[in-house]
Amino acid sequence: MDGKKAIAPKEPEADIIKWSFHQAAQNDHKISEIMKMANEKGLICSRSHFFRILRNPIYCGLISVKLKSNEEQMIKGLHEPLISESLFYQVQSVINTKRKTTSKKDDLKELFFLRGFLTCPVCDRKLSGSIAQGSSKKYPYYHCHDRCRTRINAVLLNDCYQNKLQQLILSNNTIELFKDILEGQNIKTQKASYLYGQKLLERRIKEEELTLSRGRKLFIAGILKIDDYNDLKKECLVNTKNLSKERRDITLKLKAIDRKNQIENKALVEIFQKFSKFDTSDKRYLVSLIPPVDIDYRTGDLSLDLNQAFSKILLKKINRKTNKKNEFH
Repeated sequence: MDGKKAIAPKEPEADIIKWSFHQAAQNDHKISEIMKMANEKGLICSRSHFFRILRNPIYCGLISVKLKSNEEQMIKGLHEPLISESLFYQVQSVINTKRKTTSKKDDLKELFFLRGFLTCPVCDRKLSGSIAQGSSKKYPYYHCHDRCRTRINAVLLNDCYQNKLQQLILSNNTIELFKDILEGQNIKTQKASYLYGQKLLERRIKEEELTLSRGRKLFIAGILKIDDYNDLKKECLVNTKNLSKERRDITLKLKAIDRKNQIENKALVEIFQKFSKFDTSDKRYLVSLIPPVDIDYRTGDLSLDLNQAFSKILLKKINRKTNKKNEFH
């Protein structure tokens, strides 16, 4: 407002950056995975830019300043930091050291996400997973231990599980319930908040216009001096301009909510179509809820164990129409 430059949080990017720092500090995911999740949340940036964000001390309130000796020194900025200094340096430690040693382990966890849920049909022990070196390339296998020769191609079994999972869709009643929950808890509340804010802004814009109109009448009547009137006019125009910008931003947010509310039926019904893009921990959690059973270790074919609750919520694609009358109420 006074023409001076300042640093202030920009939403929603600020919240996403804070979330990214906390995720990186936990060291549970690769930085590239955190970047993808941040992109999905609305932070648009390249891989190199994302790394620069995580290495930028400005987010913890520090600014790098060059001294006359060309040395750089960190000083406290006047702006409000998004994160603490301790969190920032914790992330730097993860980026510089731990990530180099854990990325390979993360890749293996992602490749063998069924590990711990598979049982050997011969000796009834839990199968492990490892990569075997062939003559020309490497082959990942789920396999048993010691002299037991049970093993199966990990990619084959992973794909079979994913295909079986993607054959499941939400039942009709669950779809309607899901839509009501989404709209009731998220969209309606958010939309009402934006509409209320929009009305307040419109009221304030009218007040600024009314103030300027009154000032103009006082100036014409000779009560208000020219300098005072010019100052008043300048202030009102600046305020109106800023309020109008806020109103436009809310209008854009309302349009975004309306687009979000227009959920495609296919995307909502076929909830497991993006299973391959799930985080490894989410994949394993889903496998714990819907484990593979009746596995044919020669062909990789398997079935899914749906408990009583899931059997009412989920249906196979081919059975959706025939089972429509049998859905829960």
